[in-house]
Parts: sequence; C-alpha cells; structure tokens
Amino acid sequence: MGWIIALIVGGVAGWLASLVMNRDASMGIIWNIVVGCVGSLIGNALAGPLFGIQGSVKEFSIQGLVIALVGAVILLAIANLVQRGRVR
Repeated sequence: MGWIIALIVGGVAGWLASLVMNRDASMGIIWNIVVGCVGSLIGNALAGPLFGIQGSVKEFSIQGLVIALVGAVILLAIANLVQRGRVR
C-alpha cells in the first residue's frame, strides 16, 4: 500500500511542480510521477539534516507532500538551468 501512496503523492507533487515551473505542457503523467518521486528523495535529503523532519511513504501527510513539492521544484529548476540556461 505504501508504494501506491508514494506514486500518487509523487504524481501530485510532480504535477504541481510542473505548474509552478511552467513546464506542464512538456511533461506527461509518467514524467510528473518520476519528477515527484525523485523530488521527494531530494526534499527528504535536504529537509532531514536542515530541519530535522522526515517524510514517510507509508502514509499520506501534508508535510510529506510539501517536502516532495519543494524537492520537485528544485529538480525542475536544475533541469531548466541545464536545458534553457535559466531557472524559469
């Protein structure tokens, strides 16, 4: 059950991050899920040591969604920087 929740939260976080970074038209649902899940890993890697908070894939929480969203935005900002030469 944890994997299903992780995929759903990853998809939502990736979709929201693609809206924030104006990349929604170029990404499909699979890339939204991938960006959200990888963004969750990045967000947890940053938020854990900095703020002492951890997200969990076993249950849904707003805290976990926010961490995944911030990580996904960071990931898309890096991708924009590499592809376009600018963050946005």
